[in-house]
Amino acid sequence: MIEQDIQNEIEIQTIEPLPAERLESVAGWGGAHSGMGYVYRPSTVAQLRELFQWAAANHRTIGLRGGGNSYGDAAMNDERIVLDLTRMNRILEWDPENGRIKLQPGVTLKRVWEYVIEDGWWVPVATGTAKITVGGGAAMNVHGKNAWKLGTFGDHIYEFDLMLPNGDIKTCSRKQNSDLFHAAIGGFGMLGCFTSLTLHLKRVYSGLVAVEALTKPNLGSTMQWFEDHLHNSDYLVGWLDAFSKGKRLGRSELHRGIYLKPGEDPNPAQTLRLETQKISPDIMGFFPRSALWRFQRPFWNNFGMRFVNIGKFYAARLKDGATYREPHAHFHFLLDSLDWKKPFGPGGLIQYQPFIPAENAEATFSQILQLCQQRGLPNFLTVMKRHRPDPFWLTHGLDGYSLAMDFRITNHNRARMVSLARELDEIVLGANGRFYLAKDSTLRPAVARAYLGEETVSKFIALKQKVDPQNLLQTNMYRRLFGSP
Repeated sequence: MIEQDIQNEIEIQTIEPLPAERLESVAGWGGAHSGMGYVYRPSTVAQLRELFQWAAANHRTIGLRGGGNSYGDAAMNDERIVLDLTRMNRILEWDPENGRIKLQPGVTLKRVWEYVIEDGWWVPVATGTAKITVGGGAAMNVHGKNAWKLGTFGDHIYEFDLMLPNGDIKTCSRKQNSDLFHAAIGGFGMLGCFTSLTLHLKRVYSGLVAVEALTKPNLGSTMQWFEDHLHNSDYLVGWLDAFSKGKRLGRSELHRGIYLKPGEDPNPAQTLRLETQKISPDIMGFFPRSALWRFQRPFWNNFGMRFVNIGKFYAARLKDGATYREPHAHFHFLLDSLDWKKPFGPGGLIQYQPFIPAENAEATFSQILQLCQQRGLPNFLTVMKRHRPDPFWLTHGLDGYSLAMDFRITNHNRARMVSLARELDEIVLGANGRFYLAKDSTLRPAVARAYLGEETVSKFIALKQKVDPQNLLQTNMYRRLFGSP
């Protein structure tokens, strides 16, 4: 016993301290969660392996971070090591004939589409921001406005190389190391670190998307419109007025996007150029978009946002039925030119995004919208999408709908927001719904296990114990949802 105590003391004394100069503030994208972490930025596979080895030898945990665009604590590891992978940002191979590209994990979606669009290709799954990294998109298995049709980000990954915590690299695909392939995609960085990923891209014949814009008076008509256009659309997305009530509950502005076929664009070489895709930094040619938040902030409260939502809906009605052509980047990434977070103030925002089976969606979303109003916590931005199932272990995908809801967080409403989230969790579970870890800030272990299923969680934990027996890879989210031995 005395010998063991001496050995433990020797081990403690030989652990190297983390350097103070590495300590930085690390936050979720929404700004409602922040902490301090020891941040390292490897630029090579060799450096990555060395960091894993050092952390293991010194009994330190590592959290992986891409572009930092997950809303909550998925890429935070408070008072521990955080590996920022944005310097591993090389495009390794590009096949413009077949649309296959191999990249390091720190390459952003913006760099991908800028690199390939003039060859007539586009990213098959595009999030609302082009600032995400490819590694982050895979780790969170993100989706876009075409999720019911082309699925999730992982559906377009051909294979990847994954460095395990012991430094070994495994090549994973649907046929090779299939368990790791389906668990690491969506596994929020808990099984290993991507060192390269190979993607299939989407062939396009124009730099433009044909867009139809219209409005619907309530939730029922909104969802019926979605169902009526699943077969003849490439993108569908709806904005809902979360303040409307009664017969107007869930009234919406909708956008439908369709790829142009060969020959429909008279000047494809021109529209596929980067210059055509760039979003102007100014509104109406003179007002900087980056300063718009200063005018938005006075309205970013329950009273002001009620009128913002009313104004947005009736402005959309004036253009009801309008059709136009818009560059791909404008259609997907407009919010990248705005400081969307700043109007929410210093408390930031959280997004709550439930996924509900199609047969339960209308009744469940009605209940959710009404409960938020009753609790005095209406969400300021509400976006609806359609989805399909996918084969990944920790998936949010199902045959149904999601409702992405942005809530402002203040010192006065934080506790009430947590309480509301718990009420919403029970509604979602009761409707056989699911959740999206890229947006989550509030889930509890019991809820995670309920929607994922005990069998899936046990299978994931068993695989983690196999590839990461020291439990080296951890984040705040992992400890929050699955605990830490």
